[in-house]
Amino acid sequence: MSHFGRSLRQKHPTKLKISKALDMEEKVGRSRFKRVCVFCGSSTGKRNCYKDAAIELAQELVSRRLDLVYGGGSIGLMGLVSQAVHRGGGNVLGIIPKTLMCKEITGETVGEVRPVADMHQRKAEMARHSDCFIALPGGYGTLEELLEVITWAQLGIHDKPVGLLNVDGYYNYLLTFIDKAVDDGFIKPSQRHIIVSAPNAKELVQKLEEYVPVHDGAIAKARWEVEQEQQQQQVGFNGAATLQTEIAL
Repeated sequence: MSHFGRSLRQKHPTKLKISKALDMEEKVGRSRFKRVCVFCGSSTGKRNCYKDAAIELAQELVSRRLDLVYGGGSIGLMGLVSQAVHRGGGNVLGIIPKTLMCKEITGETVGEVRPVADMHQRKAEMARHSDCFIALPGGYGTLEELLEVITWAQLGIHDKPVGLLNVDGYYNYLLTFIDKAVDDGFIKPSQRHIIVSAPNAKELVQKLEEYVPVHDGAIAKARWEVEQEQQQQQVGFNGAATLQTEIAL
C-alpha cells in the first residue's frame, strides 16, 4: 500500500472522533426552549452581585443559543442582560410601553425594541413570545410580572416554566411567604412547584430544562383554551382575550 493510502487510513479514525464529539456537543447544548423571558429591574441595585448575576445569566443563555425577551429598557439590569446577550450573538426582543420609553430608554438599545400601548399588553406580549420565564432581582415591577405569570400558570393559561434567580438569597423572603401560604391553605401544595429557584444561572436554567408541570393549572390549560375560543365566538373578536389565548402557545 502506498504512503498516501496509509495516510488516509490513519486520518479516518480521527475524523470519526471529531464527528462524534460534534454530535455529542450538539446533543448536550440542545435546549427545549428557543426564547427566554427575563424579568429584572430598571436599576442595578446597590451590590455588584446583582450586576454579575445579570451578566452570568446572559452568558448562560448565549451558551445555550437561547434568545432573550425582556422589558425593553437600556438601563439597570435590563440594560446589562440585553447588551450581554446581544454581544454574544443572541437575538434580543424588548417590549416596552410607549409611555415608559423616555424613562427606561436613556442610551443605545440593542436588538428589536417593540413599543406597545400599556403595561398589560407588555406582559402579554412578553409571555406570548417566550418559552419560559426567569426573574432576576428587581422591585415592584419585576415582582408584579413574576407573580402574574405564576398566576397564569395556576389558572392554566400556560404551562411554561417559571424560575427565580435567587442571587445571594434575594428572594428568600418571597419563597418563605409562598411556603407560609401553602401551610395556611391559600396555595395548594402542588402549586408550590410552579416556581423553581436556584442561586446561579447555570443551575436555574438546567432546572427549567428539566421542569415538568404537575400542578392543577397544567391540567386545566387545554380547558382554558377551549373556553376562550368559545367566548370569542359568542362575543366576537376581543383583542385582550386573543392575547391571553396566545400566551399559552
